Amino acid sequence: MLLGAALAGLAACGASHPGSAAAGSAPAGSAPAGRAALSAAAAQFATSADGVSIAWRRFGQGEPAIVLVHGWAANSSIWRAQLAALAARYSVITLDLAGQGASGANRQSWSLPNFAQDVAAVVARLPNAQVILVGQGMGGPVALEAAPLLGARLHGIIGVETFRTIGQPPPLPSQLEQNLRPFRADFAGAVQRFVTATLFHAQADPALVRMVVGLMAQTVPERGVAALAELNRLDYAAILPAVKAPIVVIDSDLGGAVDVGRLQRSDPQLRVITLSGADSFAMLDDPARFNSALLQAIAALTGR
Repeated sequence: MLLGAALAGLAACGASHPGSAAAGSAPAGSAPAGRAALSAAAAQFATSADGVSIAWRRFGQGEPAIVLVHGWAANSSIWRAQLAALAARYSVITLDLAGQGASGANRQSWSLPNFAQDVAAVVARLPNAQVILVGQGMGGPVALEAAPLLGARLHGIIGVETFRTIGQPPPLPSQLEQNLRPFRADFAGAVQRFVTATLFHAQADPALVRMVVGLMAQTVPERGVAALAELNRLDYAAILPAVKAPIVVIDSDLGGAVDVGRLQRSDPQLRVITLSGADSFAMLDDPARFNSALLQAIAALTGR
């Protein structure tokens, strides 16, 4: 189902409850952070277009700035296992989208354009001349929505476990409502069933699976359902023409390989890096392999 495809691509990212893992804290079952200095970076705050305070942190130095954007039902702590590898070469920026982690939640509309304004507000605070957005799951469409706001500073977009429905039409309103109904009725239960049945291989670390279920299930239901509905209404054909930066996709083959041909019919320059045998959380349960692919994608965009 289309909702399932969207959730599979956004599950590691998004709107967290104040009781979920704090931004910058290590989620249980994740890889070690590496350098102690990285985990000690102080939070800074930017103000989004609608007045919401957006928490962000900076690690390392260098061009371009790699801005890590999470998506639905988590926070910036999901990137902990990437910080050391990236900060050795680049400026690395993590942020909590509105309603998540240490960011404010005084927002009326949990739309992708509003989340894109969160990213733009943080990028506006950076001294870097060049920026690459890395978005996992819902963070991918958020990055696409942010692209026109960043102009010539945007050097590329890297989607992680996302963009699988490029080239397909959005679901009909009746389909969308049917798919959302279990989440409206029992959000935590629906999340638990989906995560355990769909996002991991059978041999996945049970502690990691429990951590992801717990993090996602703590999302404020109204906020989570609203963002999920917005994501499923997304029409890539309407937003891709405004994206001038090149796109690289890092995707597992969990549930079947991505249809590269269909994606490239919408964007002929789009490139795909496939992590064969991985699941939706390679960034957490296979960080060495994921980081190698991420550095490869950055190199493809920077030419070095």
